Amino acid sequence: MDLQSIVAEIAAEMADRPDRGEVATYIPQLARVDPARFGLAVALPDGTVHAAGDADLPFSVQSISKVFTLAIALGRFGDDLWMRVGREPSGQPFNSILQLETERGRPRNPFINAGAIVVTDAILAGHQPRELLGEILQFVRSAAGDEEIHINKSVAASEEATGHRNRALAEFIAAHDNLIHEPDYVLGTYFHQCAIDMTCRQLARAGLFLTNAEGTPSLVGPARVRRINALMMTCGHYDASGDFAYRVGLPGKSGVGGGILMVVPRRAAIAVWSPGLNAAGNSHLGTVAAEILTRRTGWSVFG
Repeated sequence: MDLQSIVAEIAAEMADRPDRGEVATYIPQLARVDPARFGLAVALPDGTVHAAGDADLPFSVQSISKVFTLAIALGRFGDDLWMRVGREPSGQPFNSILQLETERGRPRNPFINAGAIVVTDAILAGHQPRELLGEILQFVRSAAGDEEIHINKSVAASEEATGHRNRALAEFIAAHDNLIHEPDYVLGTYFHQCAIDMTCRQLARAGLFLTNAEGTPSLVGPARVRRINALMMTCGHYDASGDFAYRVGLPGKSGVGGGILMVVPRRAAIAVWSPGLNAAGNSHLGTVAAEILTRRTGWSVFG
């Protein structure tokens, strides 16, 4: 299998497509991103990366950062984390407040915004926000083997200025005594973690620890890697997670910056970026490209 040719062909096909989705306009900095951009990278355990398109152009990973904060939280708290956040698909948009009301402030899973806010609150314990952000960055850099990964301060400021719905979520969670810290304290950290900039090449490398392949970074234990992958499969694309599993067949986590991180257990980690989103808030062409890639490679957790 000529993986580089497959990756290059997909990037060329995506460049010619007119159906690119819509960029996230509710975060002003993301609204400025060129929807014509497309990048794809596939990282293998031996260190090889097959990349094409805009794979070396940084973008805002947004909710993909939740994979890394979940890994930190599971390493620190283990199964105690699940007392504060669930493990079930939401069936609701990523920023919905509906379930919080009926389920008394316990978010359905750690990948919707409410759940990620609780995870950030948990790992803030004993840390100043700056210290925790440094720890998150170091975790991501260690996973990617790249010290040139940073937080985009302009994106973080843009999110802080417009994050009214996230403030409502945090206040509602706090009203049900499921936040340890003040909502604004947690949200300042949360907005900055979502504003991490990475390229597809960096993101694919950073995802290799989730493959449990020999020679990849061992940042959390194999059993916890399996659990993170399970949550990525069932919850990583919000209320479109079932459709992504059906079409692509791999654990994946999306972000409204247009990125998707996918895991082929023991074989590869994949990052794709196309800023235009579909109705569920996931990358439109990123999802199309992921489906084509898995069809041509035969990669699927379902055989």
